[in-house]
Amino acid sequence: MASNPIQTPVTGREYSGGQREPMQALAQFYRALNERDIGMIRQNWIDSSDAAMDNPLGGIKRGWSEISKTYEALFRSPGAYWFEFYDYSLHQSGDLFYVVGRERGELTLNGQPMKLAIRTSRVFQRDAEGCWRQAHHHGSIDDPQMLAAYQQAVLGAISNTSSLTSNAR
Repeated sequence: MASNPIQTPVTGREYSGGQREPMQALAQFYRALNERDIGMIRQNWIDSSDAAMDNPLGGIKRGWSEISKTYEALFRSPGAYWFEFYDYSLHQSGDLFYVVGRERGELTLNGQPMKLAIRTSRVFQRDAEGCWRQAHHHGSIDDPQMLAAYQQAVLGAISNTSSLTSNAR
């Protein structure tokens, strides 16, 4: 597509339904992520053991059953958050497209906002019905302190909540 990265962010608000266009599949993902919609996220991903995700919250996950656990953990986190995709390029060849860019976002826990900066790539493949489905995601946080704080904020908050629930029984 473009040799110059696209700066207009993809937030999910531009999603108008369907996954027949690459940008709609990408926008659908960000809408589902920002709205904590596990059903829409599931629709966005291929239903195959070939699906793979490597991100700051879950390490390498393969297949939807593993990948979904990472999203479920994020969706259960008590803080408010938002993410958007920007500074990206989109590349398409036949039944495959991929995007390479950056996510920025914010997670707020206990009234404390945490800015996030994540290098991100996503690969989509066209299915038999002509819809684009995500097959691979890789995300990296370069700053080790930001990475540790993000993992503690999401995964630690869930562990603490689970511990409190378990202790209450």
